[in-house]
Amino acid sequence: MTTLKAQIFLDTNRTIAPISPLLFGGFVEHMGRCVYQGIYDPQSPLADANGLRQDVLQALRDQAYTVIRYPGGNFLSGYNWLDGVGPKGERPLRRNLAWQSIETNQFGTNEFVDFCQAINAAPMLGVNMGTGTIQTAADLVEYCNIASGTYWSDLRASHGYRQPHNVRYWCVGNEMDGPWQIGHLDAVAYGNKALEAAKMMKWQDPTIQTVLCGSSGDKMPTYPDWDRIALEIAWEHVDYHSMHYYAGNRDNDTASYLANAVEFENFVETLEGTLRYVKARRRSNHDVYLSWDEWQVWYKGDPLQGNWTEAPHLAEEIYNLEDALVVAQWLNVFLRKSHVLKVACVAQIVNVISWLHTRPGGLLKQPSFYVFQLVSSLARGEALDLLVKAPPVATQAYGDVPTLDVSASYDAATQQGAIFLVNRSLAEAVTAEFIWQDGKTVTIDHAWQLTGDDPKASNSWETPNRLVAQPVAKPKVSDGRSTLTLPPLSFTVLQTSVQI
Repeated sequence: MTTLKAQIFLDTNRTIAPISPLLFGGFVEHMGRCVYQGIYDPQSPLADANGLRQDVLQALRDQAYTVIRYPGGNFLSGYNWLDGVGPKGERPLRRNLAWQSIETNQFGTNEFVDFCQAINAAPMLGVNMGTGTIQTAADLVEYCNIASGTYWSDLRASHGYRQPHNVRYWCVGNEMDGPWQIGHLDAVAYGNKALEAAKMMKWQDPTIQTVLCGSSGDKMPTYPDWDRIALEIAWEHVDYHSMHYYAGNRDNDTASYLANAVEFENFVETLEGTLRYVKARRRSNHDVYLSWDEWQVWYKGDPLQGNWTEAPHLAEEIYNLEDALVVAQWLNVFLRKSHVLKVACVAQIVNVISWLHTRPGGLLKQPSFYVFQLVSSLARGEALDLLVKAPPVATQAYGDVPTLDVSASYDAATQQGAIFLVNRSLAEAVTAEFIWQDGKTVTIDHAWQLTGDDPKASNSWETPNRLVAQPVAKPKVSDGRSTLTLPPLSFTVLQTSVQI
């Protein structure tokens, strides 16, 4: 095994933007076993008094989620939120047309808010722009956010929630550009409906922030015209524009798969350009940012239809080392694009395309869990604008890309920083030299690494700790320089501090 050499130049004065805490969000949909047998399982001996699985709650707290999007997803476009509130014995059984499943409605808006409080995350609610109306959207805002004295706020109080939920973040529909979506609309029809819904919602509560549906992915035939048209119509009444993207190694080309960050960055840059164009065209002083509110690895072909059963096993992906390294690069892109990307929600947080899987007696954490946990726990303050000099690695899909994918953060308030590094190479180690250029005295306080020699290796119920982030020897810093060898197929995290 040969060793390559790289240099990483850091300067705590050379920053990109503050890192939005909302970049470390998750997504809950009424799909498969995400809700039932996932976060909510009152029959489980592991459940608390509210029916929430305590082992799942603890794992979600460990990941430091900041915001959770709910209730969908494709499910949203056929969902009547009134089905999920009120006495549980009176809630209807419904057909979930999106996933051909049976929905019991035992978990709804109020249970979701309780769940968010249990993991210290902000709720992000979606309103139905498929079968729903602008009135039902506004009614849900009133139900959640108005203190008392009106029909919908008093109905919430009668359901046992006298205090308003104060939900700040609202998705105005889901993937309405997709022909698979219940109530699919073209860009003009959706833009007009979203505009009127957002107006009514903000009239109910002017403090809320709304998310406009963007393209369901960069391969959609209407992309990016959909984004431009919808934004031109609804611009002044929305605060974020959504992005959805699912990655996968369908061609079993690991070298190209590990360079997917190229596509992630292109997706952001195209939509950032669209935002700038629309703002200029409208002569607007209003800013709209990006919300990457569905992102995940998803390609291994698990079933997507539930044969009209409750809590079927759908899309329960098994994630391996190469998947975890793609997740690490995705998070690096979030930091590098933090000037325009302000919200991100991984889909989903348990069982369904998730790195957490439950069974009656326990919980399995897949390798990507540890990647997300480290970044969400350590990336604070501002993202740093790094200079990375790394040798290239050849890929079939993207040509030559740098062997290292790197991001970093620094929090001036605590004087702590973090560096996140992926070695994309399948076979070659990289000796990285870190060079701090700001003249400050820096120490590396902790170092962790997740690595292996087989990109297809994964954790299982029998071997749950095969791939976890392990502490490694922290390199010393001398005269603002330090060196560390990064194994092939590795994710490395360094926590740093500035000495006063």
